[in-house]
Amino acid sequence: MMNSVKVIAPATVANVSCGFDILGFAVDHPGDVVIMTLKDSPGVTISDIVGDGGRLPRESAKNTASVAVNAFLESLGSKQGVDIVLHKNLPLGSGMGSSAASAVAALVGINHLMGNIKSRAEMVPFAMEAERIACGSAHADNVAPSLLGGFVLVRDYNPLDVIKIASPEHLYCTLVHPQIEVKTEDSRRVLKTVIPLKDALTQAGNVAGLVTGLMTSDYDLIKRCIKDVIAEPVRSVFIPGYDEIKATALAAGALGCGISGSGPTMYALSSERGLAEKIGEAMQLGFLKYHLKSEAYVSKVNQEGARIIS
Repeated sequence: MMNSVKVIAPATVANVSCGFDILGFAVDHPGDVVIMTLKDSPGVTISDIVGDGGRLPRESAKNTASVAVNAFLESLGSKQGVDIVLHKNLPLGSGMGSSAASAVAALVGINHLMGNIKSRAEMVPFAMEAERIACGSAHADNVAPSLLGGFVLVRDYNPLDVIKIASPEHLYCTLVHPQIEVKTEDSRRVLKTVIPLKDALTQAGNVAGLVTGLMTSDYDLIKRCIKDVIAEPVRSVFIPGYDEIKATALAAGALGCGISGSGPTMYALSSERGLAEKIGEAMQLGFLKYHLKSEAYVSKVNQEGARIIS
């Protein structure tokens, strides 16, 4: 077995507007990096975390990276010890799958060190347990695309049924992260527990249309379906200037625009890199009107998912 490995796991966009808790896709950057080293003594330890400002827990039972690795090793009945160094490049509470990226990078690392005995799909449940620690809900719409790459549909959770969806080669994502934090627990708390039949039908139609548009590279259909009548109306209040900035992105040529995960990051899809960059600039100017600085990231949809660096 190898003794040490370095892995990067990408940020993700969950929900993709109409696909609450069932759709997500990976982007090229940013991404969390872990360096994992096997050790002679048992137990999973975190010797260092870089970039979190001291906010993340170092305890093995509380950090998503170590929780995922512990679940993986327990499934094997293994007492193998491993040490983790986490480079936290994703902002916390950003809506870009921060907790998922740490867990996924660590899982791909330990699987590689143990001889690649699990498939990427088989590792999704371990990453979901890490999400449970992070936000109280074992959802897969961030961890699955970070592991598998591309667009992923979580058809069902009982039993878990995760499906990778084909998407257009020239599909670009713009992510704009305003410098505020939204906790996933808070954004889930405001969701309605009862949904009117009309809204449920609208949402189901948009999900079906979006998946069809992705698989057939029908940009017009994708554009018609990136609409959310369930989560966005109540979650957008956490993002200053949301409606105006969304309108700005659409006016700049976006196929669609919405909240990435639970926010405050906003995402936009487009068919050209130059257009994606233009959309990002327009959205950042929109946030400045509300005295918010932001970071913008532009990339194609990442079809690879987490990967080994060295």
